[in-house]
Amino acid sequence: MGITYKDTGIDIKKIKQSQATIGRLISSTHKIQKKIRTMSGFGHYAGIVEIPGGRLLATHTDGVGTKVIISQMMKKYDTVGIDCVAMNVNDIICIGATPVSFVDYIAANRNDQEIFKQIVRGLVKGAKKAQVPIVGGETAILPDLISGKNFSFDLAGMVVGILNKQDMILGDMITPGDIIIGVKSSGLHSNGYSLARKVLLSKYSLRHKIKGLGTLGDALLAPTEIYVQPVLEALRECDIHGLAHITGGSFTKLLRLKKIGYLLDNLPEPPEIFQIIENEDVEKEEMYKTFNMGVGFCLIVPEEEEEQIDKIFKKYGMHSRQVGEIIEKNGVYIDSLRIA
Repeated sequence: MGITYKDTGIDIKKIKQSQATIGRLISSTHKIQKKIRTMSGFGHYAGIVEIPGGRLLATHTDGVGTKVIISQMMKKYDTVGIDCVAMNVNDIICIGATPVSFVDYIAANRNDQEIFKQIVRGLVKGAKKAQVPIVGGETAILPDLISGKNFSFDLAGMVVGILNKQDMILGDMITPGDIIIGVKSSGLHSNGYSLARKVLLSKYSLRHKIKGLGTLGDALLAPTEIYVQPVLEALRECDIHGLAHITGGSFTKLLRLKKIGYLLDNLPEPPEIFQIIENEDVEKEEMYKTFNMGVGFCLIVPEEEEEQIDKIFKKYGMHSRQVGEIIEKNGVYIDSLRIA
């Protein structure tokens, strides 16, 4: 057996058990607001409530994770804000919502005006690409909670989106014969860094040169791609049955859309950074359950929509391709390997 995510202290199976417990507890709050009806409250990419007037309001919160450790080690803080926005807006569009406002939360062990400025510059850059206003946030100085002699921090955010009831996409329309279109990622994005750091930093320095990528540190800090604009255009112009942001849990995330079969038999060759990690004693199954492997977003559509979707993503400078299809046999399959 190679190195696994569990070896880093992250047991996905137990985390899912904790999440299920949390879901059962919070579901008791879904009917306490008389004027608001909860449409989707737990387990999908965003929570959805119906507000007076018939519009739907979607909310989601996410952070950058241990990618901030690489930011601290590199003393480079102007890109993780892009990741923070991306991890939120890329999720909320998966249910058909348009992001309309964003707030951030920065927790640090000490006040450093210059570093905060750099972090917020990244947030602003990400927000502009997603076309979502940042309407507020919180900066907390917590020296007793966040340790370290050098500057240490955590970064998270929350996004609000709106949509009409008829535009809601939860995956129930997915059917055998649909195709899965994958959109190229910009690297590791913001997931799997506990495993990536354990594997890579035990052997390489952040200054290690990687062909075509610059240094290892640069490759690990490459900002998460923001898919908002092309996905919203595809929603307007195409028949979309399901949308998936490939983040924590990688392609196993597809099963949150619908319990059906996802055959991924035409994935691109993984970019160099993933190949380096896999070569350092990480099994193929673990790679495809942890990392995006070069595919950061998936659209599930009827076959006749492929050409138009490809055209839309090209317009925004992104590459898409058919990576698989929907089958009747339940589970997620990478060629003949079942990963979920």
